[in-house]
Amino acid sequence: MSTTLYEIVLLPDGDFVLQRADEKEEPLIRIHFSDEARGMLQDASMDVAKAMIDAGIDMVEQLGEEMLEEDFGDDTEAVQLLH
Repeated sequence: MSTTLYEIVLLPDGDFVLQRADEKEEPLIRIHFSDEARGMLQDASMDVAKAMIDAGIDMVEQLGEEMLEEDFGDDTEAVQLLH
């Protein structure tokens, strides 16, 4: 089984992106803070970007579990969900 690694990168334009570590294709997620927001966040912008990405991943996992329950009802034991 292969493992895909992801990385959060700060781009020269100040945007943060989530991308696969081994690929340089279009990022999966891009976060752009306005100049005003960057001013308010100061050195915490990376922490906020990480928290936003974590929250998004959690939501996708929740939605995936809900879709499994809809598809399989209470028989979710038939499906192995890996995180």
